[in-house]
Amino acid sequence: MRDFQILRIVAGRSATTDGCPALKAQVRDRPAHPAIRDERITTVASVNIPQTQSRRPDNSAGVPGADSAGRSTLDRIAELVAAEMDEVNAEIGRRLDSEVAMIKSLGAYIIGSGGKRLRPMTLLLAAKACGHTSKSTPALLGAVIEFIHTATLLHDDVVDESALRRGRDSANEIWGNAASVLVGDFLYSRSFQMMVDADNMRVMKLMSDTTNTIAEGEVMQLLNAHSPDVTEAQYMATIQRKTACLFEAAARLGAICADGDTDIEDALGAYGNHLGIAFQLVDDTLDYTGDSEEIGKNPGDDLAEGKPTLPVIEAMRVGNDEQKHTLKVAIEKGDRDAIGEVLAAVQSTGALSYTAARAREEASRAREALNALPAGEYRDALADLADFAVARSF
Repeated sequence: MRDFQILRIVAGRSATTDGCPALKAQVRDRPAHPAIRDERITTVASVNIPQTQSRRPDNSAGVPGADSAGRSTLDRIAELVAAEMDEVNAEIGRRLDSEVAMIKSLGAYIIGSGGKRLRPMTLLLAAKACGHTSKSTPALLGAVIEFIHTATLLHDDVVDESALRRGRDSANEIWGNAASVLVGDFLYSRSFQMMVDADNMRVMKLMSDTTNTIAEGEVMQLLNAHSPDVTEAQYMATIQRKTACLFEAAARLGAICADGDTDIEDALGAYGNHLGIAFQLVDDTLDYTGDSEEIGKNPGDDLAEGKPTLPVIEAMRVGNDEQKHTLKVAIEKGDRDAIGEVLAAVQSTGALSYTAARAREEASRAREALNALPAGEYRDALADLADFAVARSF
């Protein structure tokens, strides 16, 4: 069933190596939830998407990623592009409009579920750093990026059989697998309609390559599932495609919006690629150390899904025979009940520290890539975003 589901998700997307420029060098179906069984085709109004906000009251003083005033670093960065982000949210609301009520309700549920909007934020900051002053095109493309990201979340949760997303029931838990996959397909196709509206072949080329590469990453992750023999190099290749690629595209789009030259676009692409890798590596550590209310999912989800992430891969490499056996069996079985033993192994072998150090290296490379940009508050904010990616606890 899992193999059928992933094939259904990526049907029609050919596998190439022409995705992100940084990579060129290298259903469980069930009856609908009672609350939505009676949804019918109907004309609907545009959807109001709320402002992005944290899942809990601001008590961030002393929390990693918080400044001395008690405001989170992310909030401080977001203030610089608050008006533009309002435009992104308004664009998202307009573009979710559909005559099919389920598309509106399911799409609004997942998009309005409290995500950090890091990818469109990256695009907006990059455009500003390159001197772009208009809101229109960056807002449109920010919505494109968020739609593509949301489509991947919907598909991921079906493939992974996840019941929780961002601290509440996943869409497939409420509406079922079939609806989640199909609304994800709608968001993908709607994003390409929006790209046509941008009327820029650089945008079309970049985003068609990006979505194809993301699909490759999803399949690679499926092939790696429950395999204790995955190497660090194989894992890094997967997350570059699955996660970093969209961050890279967002940063590149900022340069494209401002008609930046190829050197600036490439520098921002390198920034986004390293930022995305850092972000994913921190996610890997939080799956073992994070608080469920903060990270919005159950700790040990990666283990339960049989995903050999970097902490496990490194612990398998340096651990003793007993630890290697424990980790091997846990990954092969997808055994969340073994989380205590696995956590002990990744801590005692230094694998969590190793993963955190690798994340900091990537964040440092992201900051270095920004040296090609003019100095200013938006370049500084992009650097701060890289710092936030590795200091966060959610």
